[in-house]
Amino acid sequence: MSSFNLEEQENKMEHKIVVALERISEAFRVLLWNEGKENGLSPIQIQVLIFLLFHSREKCKVSYLAGEFNMTKATISDSVKLLLQKEYIRKNNDEADTRSYTISLTVKGKKIAEHASRFAGAIEKPVALFPVEQKKVLLQGLLKLIYELNKSGIITMQRMCFTCANYQNIQGVHYCKLLQSKLADTALRIDCAEHQPV
Repeated sequence: MSSFNLEEQENKMEHKIVVALERISEAFRVLLWNEGKENGLSPIQIQVLIFLLFHSREKCKVSYLAGEFNMTKATISDSVKLLLQKEYIRKNNDEADTRSYTISLTVKGKKIAEHASRFAGAIEKPVALFPVEQKKVLLQGLLKLIYELNKSGIITMQRMCFTCANYQNIQGVHYCKLLQSKLADTALRIDCAEHQPV
């Protein structure tokens, strides 16, 4: 059975949801390609710049980026090489380990990353029009889907509440040990700077 079989779609809601998610992923691809064209960059190179803009230095390494984007180190290294040539990023050598380095944005790279980071605005606008309750249901469903995809190994790198050592679910109530407080459904994070892997 395939979600893309039109007859199957008529009979199962999950097939319709899968096809809808595929259409949304296509919108992201188009937006990333359009953003990349302006600067002669591929979608993954744009994603790397955006990641570097918003994440801590220890995460800005080739090996971490490979896990983040579910790609090989070689593929990420090629993107990094091109971004270095264009002077959008620079290498920062690790004084303790001369073989290791982090990557950071140059002034020129930061400007491009800041502009590119708004590429999803076209998707945010219609979502903003949803009623609050519909947004809550959608967020909960997406969090559960991401978590299940992570558990099955399809999405490898996650910094969400459900995969954090500080997260607890006590009789259906979300709790963060780091913040020492209950979390509303809408306060659950998808990308948390303080995430501690389980």
